[in-house]
Amino acid sequence: MKRQLLAGRFGPDDRVDVPTGADEQRTYLQLVAGEKSLDHGIGGALTTLKKLGVFPSEIGIDLLVLAAHVHAADTRISRAEQSQDSWTREMRLVVPVSDPGRWSTAAPTLKKMLNFLTGDRWTIGFRIRPPRFAVIAQQSSPSLISPPFDSLSLFSGGLDSLIGAVDLLESGATPLLVSHFGEGSTSDAQGKLFSGLKKQYDKSPFERLRVGMTFDDGLVQGVGSENSTRGRSFLFFALGVFAGTGLAGRFTLRVPENGLIALNVPLDPLRLGSNSTRTTHPYYMARWNDLLGELGIDGDVENPYWDKTKGEMASSCRNPELLQELATDSLSCSSPTKGRWKGLGIEHCGYCLPCLIRRAALEAAWGSGSDRTTYTVSDLHAQSLDTRESIGKQVRSFQYAIERLRGNPQLANLLIHKPGSLADEPARLDRLADVYRRGLDEVAQLINGVEARPS
Repeated sequence: MKRQLLAGRFGPDDRVDVPTGADEQRTYLQLVAGEKSLDHGIGGALTTLKKLGVFPSEIGIDLLVLAAHVHAADTRISRAEQSQDSWTREMRLVVPVSDPGRWSTAAPTLKKMLNFLTGDRWTIGFRIRPPRFAVIAQQSSPSLISPPFDSLSLFSGGLDSLIGAVDLLESGATPLLVSHFGEGSTSDAQGKLFSGLKKQYDKSPFERLRVGMTFDDGLVQGVGSENSTRGRSFLFFALGVFAGTGLAGRFTLRVPENGLIALNVPLDPLRLGSNSTRTTHPYYMARWNDLLGELGIDGDVENPYWDKTKGEMASSCRNPELLQELATDSLSCSSPTKGRWKGLGIEHCGYCLPCLIRRAALEAAWGSGSDRTTYTVSDLHAQSLDTRESIGKQVRSFQYAIERLRGNPQLANLLIHKPGSLADEPARLDRLADVYRRGLDEVAQLINGVEARPS
């Protein structure tokens, strides 16, 4: 096990030597393909936005470059190989940026948010970009018509982000939707949903920024890759903010996520750390707003559905008929390709945590039998689910959490603090506890009578 250093370089003539510390392995991340084209999807993102009349700022570009470092480190440094506890890695980044002084001021906030998000120990430093790349951002021509976008929303291909887009479009907004894709199943879902929205709202000039960012296996010599991807949301948020810096005036990046998942209270005592994602937790969202303020970016991030369950989001969607039509193309499953060894295609397993919440939500919103999604395990009641296998683990965890809360409903006010600090939310604590209770109630209706036990 070693501490890992990832240092960015802008082009083949950028040969700045970044010293290593004791017991530290250094990897250089080349950010330029050929002589001048920005790599890893960054150049493509700038080109796409230019065609839409959107021109991100230098700080916005810096943020996306930083996100490339974070994503590369998170996905190409194995937790099992490079940590003492099979989870917590020690990683240092040295990122070339346009204004190292401004970024160094924000480094403590970055460290807090990344440590919280991934459970690792991050150290982040900055250096000036080489002269050839001192200026990357382009300015719009005064003769160009301003882009039509009046809102900005993340568009993951999931059900919540679909509802967020539909609600915006139904309100008369013209959003710029922002998508990141890695594996093919995610990209496919995003494409189908975007096409469906374009067909429905064919008079609206809304558009989408779609960026893929992956890194070759073996990026870090002698170190395996990592598939937990707890840091993916940093890249996703960064893409949205990057685009937002190119819009006229102040922007709000909407991050649609139901309150139960956003809180992600551990369902049982074992569901901690590696099993608890913190993608839209209020603490993490608040640190993003701190970061934007420190960087001088005129925008903020918000989750407009923080106080709604997934079922409530579905039932209050502003175009319920369209949602029912498109919902089957949305992708909620944590591992939609897990059935390939059985000869199955990409589909929802039906028993992972997000699948259970999805099934419960659509049943609550539309009634039993109205969900047309194909689930590998179509009937949870048909057989006893083995809790020693993945098919039964999450059901049993939900049953434990539901039983615990049923015996003491006020326990919710304590449990919501388990995943992380809610010091930024003193006025919302009661409503956060209530959305947690209501979210579990939705799942309870779905799994009532399901038998889950060791076989």
